[in-house]
Amino acid sequence: MLRAYKYRIYPNEVQRVFFAKTFGCVRFVYNKMLHDRQLAYQAFQEDGVKPKPKGPAYYKKDYPFLKEVDSLALANAQLNLNRAYKNFFRDKSVGFPQFKRKKSNHHRYTTNNQKGTVALVEGGLKLPKLKTAVKINVHRPFEGGIKSVTIQRRENPKPEALSSN
Repeated sequence: MLRAYKYRIYPNEVQRVFFAKTFGCVRFVYNKMLHDRQLAYQAFQEDGVKPKPKGPAYYKKDYPFLKEVDSLALANAQLNLNRAYKNFFRDKSVGFPQFKRKKSNHHRYTTNNQKGTVALVEGGLKLPKLKTAVKINVHRPFEGGIKSVTIQRRENPKPEALSSN
């Protein structure tokens, strides 16, 4: 049985920059692949030839900054786009896949564990492409092995204004 655990992490400044880059690159790859799929669909309507969709590795040639982030995070963006397309063609009421906005507060990416690339180590979480472990608050014991990790950034809610009478 698979279980999901949610823990809070406390990244340092270098790790925050890495996470920001990864969030941006995942969004960028998703949007590029969606744009290319739209163009391919239009070409299919005109020519009748179905082109093969491009993967994240194709974009690394033209955009070298994609090599700085975890490749599995980019691959998961491709899987998310494929799932969105399948849901659209299965049920049109779901709606066509939308481009991811830069200004939204929905920052997340998922990476998979391959031979110990993701692990809980003494007071930290080891992630691919990071040299140091991210400080984590393990408030309840973790049981089993790690299959995947989703890193999500949440904006702090604004404190309510105090009023005095």
